[in-house]
Amino acid sequence: MNVNKYWEDTQTLHVNRETPRTYYIPYNSIEAAQSGKRSTSEAYQTLNGSWKFRYHTSVEEVNYNFYENNADTSGWDDLIVPSCWQTNGYDQMQYTNLNYPIPCDPPFVPDDNPAGLYTREFQVSGQWESKRKYIVFEGVNACFYVWVNGQFVGYSQGSRVPAEFEISSHIQNGTNRIAVMVLKWCDGTYLEDQDVWRYSGIFRDVYLLAREQSHIRDVFNKQFFTEDFGQATLRVELETSAHLDVTVELLDGDGRGISSAVAAVDHKGEIELQVEKPELWNAERPYLYRLIVKAGEETLLFPVGFRKIEIIDGVFKVNGKAIKLKGVNRHDSHPKLGQTVPIRHMIKDLNLMKRHNINTIRSSHYPNDSRFLELCNEYGFYVIDEADLESHGMGVAGKKWEDEYVHRLSNLPEWRSAFLDRAIRMVERDKNHPCIVMWSMGNESGYGENHILMAEWTKRRDSSIPVHYEGAAPINLGNPNTEFIDVESRMYTSSEEIEAYAKDENSTKPLFLCEYSHAMGTGPGDLKDYWDVIYNYPKLMGGCVWEWCDHGILTKTADGTPYYAYGGDFGDTPNDGIFCLDGLVSPDRVPHTGLLELKQVMSPILLEPGDLASGGIRVTNRYDFISLSHVGLHWTIQQDGVPVAQGQAEFGAVSPHETATIHLPYELPETSIGTYVLTLSCWQKEKTVWAEHGYEIAVAQMELPVQRIEEPAPALRRINPITAVQQGDLLQVDGHDFSYTFSLRRGMPTRISKNGVEMLQGSPSISIWRAPTDNDTKIRHDWRKVGYDRAFMKTYHCEWQQQDDSSISIKSRFSLGAVSKFTILRGEAIWSVDKFGAIDVVMDVQVESENPFLPRFGLCLTMPEGMEEVEYLGYGPHESYIDMRLNAKWGRYLQTVDEMYVPYIHPQEHGSRFGTEWAIVSNELGMGIKFSGKEPISFSASHFTPKDLVEADHDYKLKKRKETIVHLDYKMSGVGSNSCGPDLLEPYRMDDKQFRFELRLQPVFKEDE
Repeated sequence: MNVNKYWEDTQTLHVNRETPRTYYIPYNSIEAAQSGKRSTSEAYQTLNGSWKFRYHTSVEEVNYNFYENNADTSGWDDLIVPSCWQTNGYDQMQYTNLNYPIPCDPPFVPDDNPAGLYTREFQVSGQWESKRKYIVFEGVNACFYVWVNGQFVGYSQGSRVPAEFEISSHIQNGTNRIAVMVLKWCDGTYLEDQDVWRYSGIFRDVYLLAREQSHIRDVFNKQFFTEDFGQATLRVELETSAHLDVTVELLDGDGRGISSAVAAVDHKGEIELQVEKPELWNAERPYLYRLIVKAGEETLLFPVGFRKIEIIDGVFKVNGKAIKLKGVNRHDSHPKLGQTVPIRHMIKDLNLMKRHNINTIRSSHYPNDSRFLELCNEYGFYVIDEADLESHGMGVAGKKWEDEYVHRLSNLPEWRSAFLDRAIRMVERDKNHPCIVMWSMGNESGYGENHILMAEWTKRRDSSIPVHYEGAAPINLGNPNTEFIDVESRMYTSSEEIEAYAKDENSTKPLFLCEYSHAMGTGPGDLKDYWDVIYNYPKLMGGCVWEWCDHGILTKTADGTPYYAYGGDFGDTPNDGIFCLDGLVSPDRVPHTGLLELKQVMSPILLEPGDLASGGIRVTNRYDFISLSHVGLHWTIQQDGVPVAQGQAEFGAVSPHETATIHLPYELPETSIGTYVLTLSCWQKEKTVWAEHGYEIAVAQMELPVQRIEEPAPALRRINPITAVQQGDLLQVDGHDFSYTFSLRRGMPTRISKNGVEMLQGSPSISIWRAPTDNDTKIRHDWRKVGYDRAFMKTYHCEWQQQDDSSISIKSRFSLGAVSKFTILRGEAIWSVDKFGAIDVVMDVQVESENPFLPRFGLCLTMPEGMEEVEYLGYGPHESYIDMRLNAKWGRYLQTVDEMYVPYIHPQEHGSRFGTEWAIVSNELGMGIKFSGKEPISFSASHFTPKDLVEADHDYKLKKRKETIVHLDYKMSGVGSNSCGPDLLEPYRMDDKQFRFELRLQPVFKEDE
């Protein structure tokens, strides 16, 4: 087959493709247009569905004219369009972050360039005979050729924006045949090196449009406001294919006409509409007008959200109000369909985001489906629309990272058209969406003259929206020409660094964190630290967490076990392994703990203690535009986790950014044997499209000023004296209803039995290691260098003594070390047993000062099969860590060991409960051990050891133990976001060099508690 080799020609990006325009579907009536459904348009015909498909490992194999009408495709496969051919079993799945999947030789690609051939027949009604016919491909990766009825139509590249071709001269009434050849790689591949699975094919919708011979080609709605926003001017700029009489009418949210005009337009023209006291659009109240544009038999409809984006004195503003962008980075991702994302899946994402106080989406790193932006208009999201441009792999194509290489393509004149094309097509398609608040010139593609030209063009075309590009940050480049970039953008900068920027009087632009808090696995754990700073400085706009979802691919093992695959699971090389598992939700959109934390950190309502003794609570409204009149408050008082009082309250109309004090009608005792905690739950009074009535928006807890007194000692009962007998290295300790055995060689108990129930399996151990979290990626190497992962205990001396018939103590000196390494820590331990069976342990520990901070320090013990019931007083009901616990509530919880497991795709440390006052692990009869510390501990119960978690590279490979592994930690280091971010902050490190750990183990029968 003879075709021009456009796929390696940077000067031929498109052949016969229509000039880019704004997104719309023409309808034949206002009623059809208002339905919002493409299928109601007589001018629209979908080509989605079953196509004939053949895959070739190389385009060189396509030596036949498959596009001809008489070509035989009877032996071809059937493939649903839209789809990615890799998710249908063709080619190889591959995940790579920044390395190019091909040799870095721009603009050339391998000769063995895989090709997908698509054909199908379709019918054209005679009603279309007088029309001009167009075909629209909304997304094809990476480049493609099109034929209709055997005739060449055109070529295009640039995967994530539409390509439209007129096919009027190629099409006929009745049966027609279309053929498409998609190539996996082209010169554009060098500009599409995003951190994603590398998919190919027709992955977004394909459809036909029938247009009037003379029709509206493009519409650009521009807005202008008086200073007080009391009046708006809507300027409708029109482009037509010929002289046309055009009618425009603006409808309000209820469908009532409020302004209209008619004008004759000869190819170019404009119409202005005046709107008195416009309802303004924002993410909190996304009020939409509808603009009807009518010419001849065609009706177009555009959502209009009146809003003004400004940067004034370094502050980012919407409609004159300083706002915070509380965002996430979102890739198009589906666990089965790859980059083909159905509308219902988009809605699921947006519902989840709204429910977790997210108001901003960065379309990383390419324009999303136009209908996704329509949903953002309706739901209320600010969108950073990003050009489909990333050349990250240039920087690593040599022996080491080179800045010169990563900037290269942006400075080469022969790549100028390709760079500009990606900005132009994005802006032209999306220019009428009110949700767009910044145009982004791509991601991680260096910076040079080509980026400057992109930004210049964008500002000329649409000066109303700021231009963003992180690659232009002076911190990356020194002192470049960045006058066309409106915001300072950073990624993975620490909270200390952004605060320094905010304080710097020479910093004149607002700062935006386009990526921060890498959300891999258990984490992220530094969200509060960022937002404490962001809220404090107007110059800080906010940011977008990396990223929204894990990109695991749902697949099956040979025996049919389902699991989520990541890089390398398909034998793909190069690959970046688990780096695609970095989301706030799982591939099937189950929220991770990090999303719950983010919800609380970005809560629009801040609740702080006032005069708690008299019920005073300070309330700050962190909404930017709406009051708190739509929010109700439920309050509960608990004594040691048990509710003792509750009620409802109202906030009233607390204005945006204002603070008020409310008073709750509770009464407190002066003293109590337990801790009194007030829990405040803010809930939604009305049902919305994204949540039901009563949905919890925010939560807060405060310890109440009630003096805690000691619980009265129970009445003494006559108890048999405690006895101790040494037999070799073992010490047998017996009491009224218990029997313990201690190893004098290790200085540890080896058996705990109460009423004949065995509660300990083997000897406890001192634990400093954890299964590294994905965010421990960097520090884990330091931990392993000094042997934390293989440390074992050495006991130097152990002795015991009996004080009297009511107490026995075992004292030992010990150290922890690893083979070939210096000692990690040294300590002394005293285990004491009283006549009631309580076991107290006191450890005085000194850690080697030169070593890195510890993952944890605590005691690990194994309880036998059947110890499945868990009750605790601490932060729950989900996992909580020192730097990830804001959404956890302090209270009393009943769970099973299985319920404490968190199924991260890549097994790692999980499930700990921070701030635990006490915990009981028992069998179904309530017989077990109660654990408590002098100070609150971090506690976990699991059916997996850290070693189990480390050795399993996928969750489905974990082999559940019958016994229960209990960790009782003096401290557990935080989880942070160091996989691609700053080091764990010092306050969250287990870096105590000298400390005392006091713990009690009390065998119990819960019914007696």
